[in-house]
Amino acid sequence: MDSMYEILMGLPLFKGVSRQRISEIVGMAKLHFMKYLAGETVISVGSPCTHITFIISGSVRGSIKNPDGRFCVSQTLKAPDIISPEYLFGRATTYPCAAVAEVPTGILQISKTDYLKILDTDRVFLFNFLNILSRSAQKSVDGVLALTNGSLRERIAFWIICLTQPGGTDVKLTCRQRDLYSLFGVPRSSLIATLDAMKAEGLITYAPGEISVVSRPALLATLVTNAE
Repeated sequence: MDSMYEILMGLPLFKGVSRQRISEIVGMAKLHFMKYLAGETVISVGSPCTHITFIISGSVRGSIKNPDGRFCVSQTLKAPDIISPEYLFGRATTYPCAAVAEVPTGILQISKTDYLKILDTDRVFLFNFLNILSRSAQKSVDGVLALTNGSLRERIAFWIICLTQPGGTDVKLTCRQRDLYSLFGVPRSSLIATLDAMKAEGLITYAPGEISVVSRPALLATLVTNAE
């Protein structure tokens, strides 16, 4: 099994940091290592985001739903992903999503107070965190620009991208088709034609009640290309 130092140096927020600096962090901050069995809840919807949460082994299935539960976007996150880091600071500091361990999973948590101390010790830590937050903010800008042409294809892509993380795999949108074409304000024939076109391009597969994303990066690329 990897040592604690190797685990930490493999996490995105510690990228580019020396082993000596990691040693200093270990002595300064409290690191909470936890194990979850398959099926156990790691994060509940609405729970406060008081710690930054890293996946260090295994995987979790994250899901986010609208208030009445008609729409659900789910994804798998694996080590070394971070679960919703953008909710650690800001006005909204409660998780909008749930996360359940898919297999036996290791989690590392660092409290907000201790993480602020870490960010204050070295600019590398700060830059890594800012880069992650920037990626989250920029995906929304790319998506909004792509939506200016009113394409249903871009609207579907934007909806899925905004509700998932860059490292998300096995992304699925679960809802009834009639709710989906009602949401986007289009006839059923237009929705089916768009889904067929996206399927032909290798972006998605679909069945009644579910859309599965073949490649999230490819889906994002359609928004970025059209935004440019």
